[in-house]
Amino acid sequence: MSLQQTIAKLIFKLPNGMLVRMAGGKPVVINGRTLEPQLQMVAWNGRNAPPLSTLPAEVVQAATRDQLNMLAAKPEPGVAIEDFTIPGPDKNLIPVRLYRPDDQEPAHPLMVYYHMGGGVIGDLDTCNAFCSIIASVAKCPVLSVDYRLAPPHKFPAGIDDALEAYEWALRNASKYGAPGGVAAVGGDSMGGNFSAIVAQEMKRQEKPIPALQLLIYPAIDLVEEFPSRKDFADTFSLSTDTMNWFMEQYLPEGFDMSDRLLSPGQTGDLSDLPPAIVITAGHDPLVDEGDDYALRLGRAGVYVKHKRYDTLAHAFTAFTDFSPGSRKACVEIAEMVRDMYGRL
Repeated sequence: MSLQQTIAKLIFKLPNGMLVRMAGGKPVVINGRTLEPQLQMVAWNGRNAPPLSTLPAEVVQAATRDQLNMLAAKPEPGVAIEDFTIPGPDKNLIPVRLYRPDDQEPAHPLMVYYHMGGGVIGDLDTCNAFCSIIASVAKCPVLSVDYRLAPPHKFPAGIDDALEAYEWALRNASKYGAPGGVAAVGGDSMGGNFSAIVAQEMKRQEKPIPALQLLIYPAIDLVEEFPSRKDFADTFSLSTDTMNWFMEQYLPEGFDMSDRLLSPGQTGDLSDLPPAIVITAGHDPLVDEGDDYALRLGRAGVYVKHKRYDTLAHAFTAFTDFSPGSRKACVEIAEMVRDMYGRL
């Protein structure tokens, strides 16, 4: 552990009141929701950083990787981790990371997990700790997918990799002690977007739909302007400006934002989709569209477990090492997966 990491850990353990005083002097409250002090401290420390939209993509990728690695928690004990590659849709190889708990439940499906990052940043390390939490608590194997990123690989390369990885999991799940011919999907932010799209595409193509869709602060609709995109336009850790920059990198110029492989919220008929766990963060431009999608799924007859964590911010699955609320939420989410598997 570096000296910088050691100092950061000590600071985050200070009393909440002291953290608030060090980070602007008063709590961050928007729409009646108070941001957790540890997250407020991170936001305060980064307040003078240049907007991502002013930087080249490769600089943003390197900087966010370094920052997330500095804040990252260690994987859970009792979980075996293996890296390998699987065939991609364009004669490419997709790096993946497999998590298998020592006490794996044979009846629990393998979960295919897609990390956050707007289709531009992130890798297998971004969700390393959280994937191990899912594996440990839900007692299932988790296959984390390092899909291709923009701008070198613009849409639809990333979602094509996501779909291919899901179908690979269907064919190979039994090799890893899970039921054959079935898999769940999950992801946060853009990974939640991918998970919702995979579920819808499998239904459209009349292929085996996921056993479960885990959608964590998902990007659902790039067409509709939900109020939270303005209310939380400048919040940590995702701003509306950054979201727009992500899409500029991710999409070909002039692309139709209502495309079914981009905006799953534009799909009218949500019936016969897999059971869903929809998680949103209170301090997040995406909170309203995630809440809305959970409501629409339920109205369409889909079994839904929905929870909003009002004190947390976008990307909280990566903050479990220093944010008590993030750690608690991630364990609760994994418990929801375990409980949902018990219903299958």
